[in-house]
Amino acid sequence: MTTTTYPHFRDVPTSAWRWPSFSPAEIACRGTGALKLNTDAMDKLQGLRDALGKPLVVLSAYRSPAHNTAVGGAAASKHMLGEAFDISMANHDPVAFEAAARKAGFLGFGFYPRSGFIHIDLGPAREWGERFPARATAFALETPPAREVLADSRTLKGSGAAGLATVGAAGVEVARDVLSETQSAILPLVPYLDTLRWVFIAVALAGIAVAIHARIDDWKQGRR
Repeated sequence: MTTTTYPHFRDVPTSAWRWPSFSPAEIACRGTGALKLNTDAMDKLQGLRDALGKPLVVLSAYRSPAHNTAVGGAAASKHMLGEAFDISMANHDPVAFEAAARKAGFLGFGFYPRSGFIHIDLGPAREWGERFPARATAFALETPPAREVLADSRTLKGSGAAGLATVGAAGVEVARDVLSETQSAILPLVPYLDTLRWVFIAVALAGIAVAIHARIDDWKQGRR
């Protein structure tokens, strides 16, 4: 194991960085940009990433002593040695993650379900915090295809009704004009066609109102 400190992550030579799933910026101190590169910790982190087969979102890695104090870190935090990582659980099942992290060689574990991350470090072996509640499934819920979402959209339904009613009104208008000019025997029907045209127009306006209301309601609920 080797540990090298760089004043800034941009100072890390390309030849010294051998962990393809991460960048120096991800591992550097969030407050100062400095980086203490612990090769053993990084090898285990890359091994964990490879075992899980999905990205690890690193919320905090190395911390300078000043930054560690500023964020309320422990006085002897492993973050200051470049031996600790806080990993988001947004895209991981915490149970599977913990098992894989232990197998990868991490010994220290801190659980922060309210903040959505797990702390892992090189040890000594210990753990703290309340574990994450069990999830019904280790996988993300399936998102319905876009076409199904659109089919169920009140906006689409309202717009569709407005469109169909507009076409219907236009069709009635054409029919009325044709009948007036060529079918004098059924001229008594023309007033009824006029009434039907206004019904279509009313439906079109109602559809537009539904579409507008749905968009405003969805916006209020943060669905857009």
